[in-house]
Amino acid sequence: MANVGKRIRAAREKVDANKVYSVEEAVKLVKGAASAKFDETVEISLNLGVDPRHADQMVRGVCQLPAGSGKNVRVAVFARGDKAEEAKAAGAEIVGAEDLLAVVQGGTIDFDRCIASPDMMPLVGRLGKVLGPRGMMPNPKVGTVTPDVAGAVKAAKGGSVEFRVEKAGIIHGGVGKVSFEEAALVDNVKAFIAAVTKAKPSGAKGTYMERMSLSSTMGPGVRVDLASID
Repeated sequence: MANVGKRIRAAREKVDANKVYSVEEAVKLVKGAASAKFDETVEISLNLGVDPRHADQMVRGVCQLPAGSGKNVRVAVFARGDKAEEAKAAGAEIVGAEDLLAVVQGGTIDFDRCIASPDMMPLVGRLGKVLGPRGMMPNPKVGTVTPDVAGAVKAAKGGSVEFRVEKAGIIHGGVGKVSFEEAALVDNVKAFIAAVTKAKPSGAKGTYMERMSLSSTMGPGVRVDLASID
């Protein structure tokens, strides 16, 4: 544990907490400060000027990261017949209907993303209390309720990440791994910002994006100058 503490302190010493960095500088610092023995996730944190308790200020969407997420995403699909076969062919690990419903209701959630064909929603709707709190409930707004289940599976596998604002007006998301090249991480960060910008709700007033920081799983937060992002 002492060695872990030393690594964390050394990482924090590389970052000036009072300085705001360009996105390129921030990515370089995050990569340089990562000291864990595993490939840490690079995480983005955005403070938005919204109050998600109001329906017209809710921010939710999906972003396709151009360089991928670096994560092995396990996908479950609710579908029958041809749609079920299409999902399996696209690489979905788990495909089912009533059988999958029973498994999830039993408390087994062995997947990271849940997709459903539209005709399955009366069935999937029963799982709102199970999947909703985990942010896994299929939703047409983020492309996880769709007749094109194969396309949704491929998007999830290829680096599609969902985001949703939390109660305090903050959005968190993974934008790659510290092993990625700096340019790839910068591209992913910019794509994520663009997606959140596009999702700006009608009820947002004043400054929409107030503050942004990047960090690795075990590393210090690095404040980013939003003006440095085109």
